[in-house]
Amino acid sequence: MKHVSILVPETAVIEAIADPNYIFKAVNQFLVMSGKSALFDVHLVGLSKEIKLENSLFSVHTDRLLKEVESTDLIFIPALSGDMSTAIELNKGLIPWIVDQHENGAEVASLCVGAFLLASTGLLNGKKCSTHWNSANEFRTMFPAVELVDGSIITEAQGIYSSGGANSYWNLLLHLVEKYTDRETAILAAKYFAIDIDRESQSSFMMFQGQREHSDEEIKKAQDFIEENFQDKITVEQLADMLAIGRRSFERRFKKATNNTVIEYMQRVKIEAAKKSFESSRKNINEVMFNVGYTDTKAFRDVFKKVTGMTPIEYRNKYNKSVNP
Repeated sequence: MKHVSILVPETAVIEAIADPNYIFKAVNQFLVMSGKSALFDVHLVGLSKEIKLENSLFSVHTDRLLKEVESTDLIFIPALSGDMSTAIELNKGLIPWIVDQHENGAEVASLCVGAFLLASTGLLNGKKCSTHWNSANEFRTMFPAVELVDGSIITEAQGIYSSGGANSYWNLLLHLVEKYTDRETAILAAKYFAIDIDRESQSSFMMFQGQREHSDEEIKKAQDFIEENFQDKITVEQLADMLAIGRRSFERRFKKATNNTVIEYMQRVKIEAAKKSFESSRKNINEVMFNVGYTDTKAFRDVFKKVTGMTPIEYRNKYNKSVNP
């Protein structure tokens, strides 16, 4: 029997508590129906018997208090809501227990922005991690010792798992079901819950929002210029000269401030503009390509696929109903 502890932190997103509870109990039923024994002993665990969530709209009653769980095999840290620094402070009492359990062999999985609480344990330092794409800049600022993987649905490092944003945590749940049972059971769960199994990227859902939570005003001017003139050919030298900064110094400062190289930032701005055009207009691929400043079809396609995980035509067909009435 595998002991699964689903934490119930303050400010938790209730779906991220209910869903792992639901899927692992459902998998028990699948196993019993196939003539096998139930595998998972699932409990909601917290610092108190009752935790009120979403401004007291919901009350969650835990099965066990933290101090009552001496050992477990798998810990889920659900997504948190609101300000992440405040959420971490409210839940700091969970951190020593998570660390102790991991040191005693438990695996730990964070769902979506539950990665912030997981990273606060220090267990992710020097390791890779996933979280919601919209929280990437904030995460990197708060946890520079953690390697955040942009666009990834699942990361795994030495018994520590994390998932991408929002509903992509279902893919991590399936991944763990397969690990603890088998592929056949994971496929059955995927079909039962109508989940696209083995989805590896949240790139197609990401919207680029240039990192501006920094204090380098000259770099902000460069960002403004890039975003206002993305359709033009802009060079690194042009930007450095405009700001009267040496090229190497400018590139170093830009990377430090935005977490992107200058070239990466220009590409991301162009591709974001192309995505919006594909979503809202009937322009063909070449028209959009030229409008965002690309003249080489292969280069545009390669960069677009690198950023979004899809080709331009795949993206347009997926997100623009007017081209697929």
